Amino acid sequence: MGWYTMMVLVKKSSIDGVAKAPPSKSVTHRALVCSSIADGKSEIITPLLCDDTKATLEALEMLGTNFTFRGDRIIVEGGTLRAPEREIYCRSSGTTLRFMTAVCSLVGKECKLTGSSSLMRRPIKPLLDALEQLGVECRLDNMIISVKGKPNGGEVKVYGEISSQFISAILLIAPSCENRTLILCEKPSSKPYIGLTLEVQRKFGVKISGENMFEVLQQKYRPTIFKVEGDWSSAANILATAALCGKVTVEGLNIESVQADKRILDILKMMNAKVNIGGDKVVVEKSDLEAIEFDVTDCPDLFPLACILGAQAKGVSIVHGIGRLRFKESNRVDVMIENLKKMGVRTDLEENSLKVYGTKPLGATIDPYNDHRIAMAFAALALVAEGETRILNGECVNKSFPEFWNVMKGLGANVQVI
Repeated sequence: MGWYTMMVLVKKSSIDGVAKAPPSKSVTHRALVCSSIADGKSEIITPLLCDDTKATLEALEMLGTNFTFRGDRIIVEGGTLRAPEREIYCRSSGTTLRFMTAVCSLVGKECKLTGSSSLMRRPIKPLLDALEQLGVECRLDNMIISVKGKPNGGEVKVYGEISSQFISAILLIAPSCENRTLILCEKPSSKPYIGLTLEVQRKFGVKISGENMFEVLQQKYRPTIFKVEGDWSSAANILATAALCGKVTVEGLNIESVQADKRILDILKMMNAKVNIGGDKVVVEKSDLEAIEFDVTDCPDLFPLACILGAQAKGVSIVHGIGRLRFKESNRVDVMIENLKKMGVRTDLEENSLKVYGTKPLGATIDPYNDHRIAMAFAALALVAEGETRILNGECVNKSFPEFWNVMKGLGANVQVI
């Protein structure tokens, strides 16, 4: 299992109270990039500071962006991209590596990027192929990516089945290309994340038309004051847990958001969970859940929670669209099957689907394989399991939701961090 610096003990208990959704990680990444390309001073209000967004901040600083932290906001002085003095280390953030690889092409001079060994095993070739079509020299050698030359624009095909981040990365730099850019998306997945990229770009003055094909004219990002909305991905963990063992109000959510993981509401409602929405608040309480079929193609980060909810539902739930989840922070499919089995939950794997059989879970030792979303999902199941559950490597939640364990304890969960 390896060496772990934090273990979390979770015992059967219920949760109750009010929690505030942390700021969106996905939106923070995109706002940091747009404000760094924009020539002038922007303000990002309530950004999320977690391991992944810190990786993006560090990378953009190395590329010449100046950040000043002032209360609940970051003042960004952008528009001065330059070649870094050393390799950019992207920690374990896939978003950082993919977005920064594209942003480095705007510098003109050679830039090199790397990251943790697990990150560098994740797919990147479709993005490098797309950049080369735009006239950028790219090379991946011995876990180091080299990028040199500015993008010319023109027609570019981007393969998006593995990750929509390849498409978002090209969209982010396309306005700065020397010529009009026509982006042809091949098998795009996680389409809401592409929409999120376009929405953040619009708020920085960039207008892009299209859906699976995007026409991008040369244009400039404009500095702006930008507020980061609440994170549906993080809130989903609290809402799902409430459906299993309590009643919780989560505040600070944009009900009109285009974030993919807002679909947790669809999952909960389909399972007959008690859900009430009012203003920026969502209330969920313990319910007798019914098994469902659900496709996570456009919201892959909800896969662990869909499995956990299925494990407590009456009947057999089927989660479709799981093929590319093998390329996340972990092989998310195999890790979920392994840990569900430890807790006495039966699963059947098909080519692109997983059946989860509802049952009474048992406490176990859970290895999330350094995957934040798996650690948080099993925290929910542990609260309804008979006996004690140990979650190894509990600090992996710092990747997206650093306050997760404190929030759970604040809601009354029997959680002990050791």
